[in-house]
Amino acid sequence: MLVFEDFGTASPKLPPSHPSSSIADQVRGVVGLWDATPSGLAGVAERFLSLTGQMKEQVGLAPGLAVEQAAELIRVLASPPIQEPGTPRTKAEEEKIKLGSPFIGSIGAGDIAATMAELYGRLGSRPQVVMEETGRYLAQWGRLLSGKSDLSPPKGDRRFDDPAWRENPIYRLSLQAYLAWSTAIDRLVDKAGADHRTTERMRYVASLFTEALAPNNALICNPSAMKRLLETGGGSLVEGMRNLIRDVATKNATPAQVDKSAFQVGETLAATPGAVVFRNEILELIQYAPTTAEVHAVPIMMVPPVVNKFYMMDMAPGRSLIEFMVGRGVQVYMISWRNPKPEHGHWDLDTYVAAMMEAVDAIRDIAASPEINTFTICTGAVPLVSLLGHLAAKRNPVVRSTTMVVSVVDSNEGRSLGLFATPATIRDAKRKSAESGVLSGEEMAKVFTWMRAKDLVWNYWVNNYLLGKQPPALDILYWNNDPIRLTAALHAQLLDIYSQDLLVKPGAMTILGTPIDLADIRHDTYVVGGITDHISVWKGVYNSARKFGGTMDFVLHSSGHVQSVINPPGTPKAKYWSNDHTPDSPEEWLASARINSDSWWRHWVEWLGRRSGERLPAPPMLGNDRYPAGAQAPGPYVREP
Repeated sequence: MLVFEDFGTASPKLPPSHPSSSIADQVRGVVGLWDATPSGLAGVAERFLSLTGQMKEQVGLAPGLAVEQAAELIRVLASPPIQEPGTPRTKAEEEKIKLGSPFIGSIGAGDIAATMAELYGRLGSRPQVVMEETGRYLAQWGRLLSGKSDLSPPKGDRRFDDPAWRENPIYRLSLQAYLAWSTAIDRLVDKAGADHRTTERMRYVASLFTEALAPNNALICNPSAMKRLLETGGGSLVEGMRNLIRDVATKNATPAQVDKSAFQVGETLAATPGAVVFRNEILELIQYAPTTAEVHAVPIMMVPPVVNKFYMMDMAPGRSLIEFMVGRGVQVYMISWRNPKPEHGHWDLDTYVAAMMEAVDAIRDIAASPEINTFTICTGAVPLVSLLGHLAAKRNPVVRSTTMVVSVVDSNEGRSLGLFATPATIRDAKRKSAESGVLSGEEMAKVFTWMRAKDLVWNYWVNNYLLGKQPPALDILYWNNDPIRLTAALHAQLLDIYSQDLLVKPGAMTILGTPIDLADIRHDTYVVGGITDHISVWKGVYNSARKFGGTMDFVLHSSGHVQSVINPPGTPKAKYWSNDHTPDSPEEWLASARINSDSWWRHWVEWLGRRSGERLPAPPMLGNDRYPAGAQAPGPYVREP
């Protein structure tokens, strides 16, 4: 749990005579926010502003000393080295390390402190920038106090929707003062003189503090929370404390995002009828019951992400992609990954691909079809593409088409926490998972959460603790809080694949003894990206898919990572871009693309139908004599803790 404690007391101090002593104390103090409780938010804000004031004063008075202090601070802070001595990286290698994923683990206090120290050092060598921005900041305060400021939150910032932020002069002043301060911080980051990647790293760290210190995060500064406190006669405060105690008792690192009591897998979620028709140590294969009199002859194998449970594709009825597909005559088979334990740490890509080969054989046997179609989401692309590459190398034409949704197989375009990925942090991540046997799902979920702290941390802080409300009952959030572990061996391979682009380099990887070349995968592909996806950046999705040798149809949905998958027809305001051509660059593709209303699901299922063969009478039973139907869907594996 975040614990707000008094700054500057958690770490050993430098000797008082050391020139960097006060600066080190200050930065360590600010980093104390990362590990802190909600109890002293006002004190934290006051202390933080005091520290920033001291830093400004020192930078203005002694810029030369500030650079020396920052350099010394970086040396004394216990943070992973940016690079190993004697192993300099070329610019091309530096650009390739853009791992925007949970696989390196969450960034630590050392990373934050080192980034802040770098920002401080750069500003120390640019006193004119600090003076200029200080002047602008003071001028803005003059407008604030005279009531002439026009500062307002950006459109869509729901933190300040309460009319009191505009109508009450005290709240308005509080809001505008915060906007002036956070804007000044952004401008200082922009003018620190760093390269693009370093600037983005500093901006991300700065945002952790500016978002944490927003006035709406404190009870007395939040008009909605104060109104509710009065309306409930203090009841909201009592409920908020209960929510806080519950989260602390269950060891939640952040406020609860979802009311888990509202859902049950197999009843309210993953409820499409079906049965497990094959099982090995790695996976279960679920066949879904047809709901139409006729079905397409060629079945489809669905491959979920290796870090998530499959029911992202089988949400509540009416929002289930599986339900939608079987209702249109598609024979659907779903892989359900087993949740690995430490003793399974040796499972690697060869293990997963071999298990999938067995599932492919079962599907072909049950459906009496020599071919199958395939479908995957996000990190499910790695084992699926490895399988496809292996089949292509073996000249085995088993797969007729592949659909990839928000999936990348190279280093992506880089976002937020990917900026902290270095050879050293990657080695450290491998070491940690090797020691424990697995990378925990909770650790990966924490990374995703802090990539969008404003929405996934502070939003629920206000809702659960200040307003005293229960977290919402949203199926997507329930699924997001139900991750699976990643084996140490597969974790290490994923780190290498995404940081070194191994899958997209012909022959750089071997799967079950065969070298992989994506250009040999020549069947048709349908690829979906999300225009606001912060995990699988759509341009990276596009560029990844162009590595295949066959024909690609690419569509770009109007939402983010999860919303681009769960998008049933009739979703309000949904739209997607499509294009009959696939030029070299994603920018060219978008410039000539056309906009379509509604979900991509309809467009895709028509595309899939043209590649799924003739229609035949629906099978009267699930499974067959060789692969009899067993446990009802969603099967035991998805329920394993």
